[in-house]
Amino acid sequence: MSQPDDFLADARMRRHRVGHDRNLMTIGGIIPEIWDSTRLDDLACWAHISNRPGRPGRTKGALRVITVDSPLAAVAWVGDPVHSDISFKVRHMGVGKVRGTFELASAALSVGEGGGRVTALIDPASVHTGNEQRDQHLRSSDFLDVAKYPQIEFTSTEIRGFDGETFILVGELTLHGVTRTVEMEAEFLGVVDDPSGAKRTGFSATTTISRAAFGIDIQLGFGAGNVVVADPVEIAIEIEFTTTESDPR
Repeated sequence: MSQPDDFLADARMRRHRVGHDRNLMTIGGIIPEIWDSTRLDDLACWAHISNRPGRPGRTKGALRVITVDSPLAAVAWVGDPVHSDISFKVRHMGVGKVRGTFELASAALSVGEGGGRVTALIDPASVHTGNEQRDQHLRSSDFLDVAKYPQIEFTSTEIRGFDGETFILVGELTLHGVTRTVEMEAEFLGVVDDPSGAKRTGFSATTTISRAAFGIDIQLGFGAGNVVVADPVEIAIEIEFTTTESDPR
């Protein structure tokens, strides 16, 4: 048979136990690539998808096997600041990069039949680059102006192209009193039972923003056409959530 519909009509569903809390589901041994996830609640049953060559007489091209691992429960998940990291890098004088971090104040992940949502609050006053004089300058009105804008906020609005592990996370970022839509390249890292008995899940995400787009447009120049601090800011996020608030470990 050469068409996916014909193949699926004649397919047989089998389920094999292949390990603890891990099921291999197949249709006639193989599943065509027909799953396209666009909503956060699709993470409620996440999958690891691996390529498998097509067979003669069946659909052309690569067919895929979907291995379903631990489910992401459709409940409220609480961010774990102790085991999360918000970092950034920005080019310095054109020849180097300065790295810094922020502390996650709080975060929440909700998953349900009607969709899902991620929210996070970051404390800009927690900025740390390893140099106190530089950190104080970043907290000043030249940059973050933490006295006037005491929070950085993110709220998700969409997930695109979730393949079981990687996806694009779209949301509204509010920084320095300005809200812009940002897109992050994100990865879902799975679910485990932690020692306290709670479920724990984790994500990684990266993006690059323009600080000028958020009103942080100070130009510290040196020489002809050179700047001390570049405009693009690279952001990397490692964040964990639990079904209950966890103790620091």
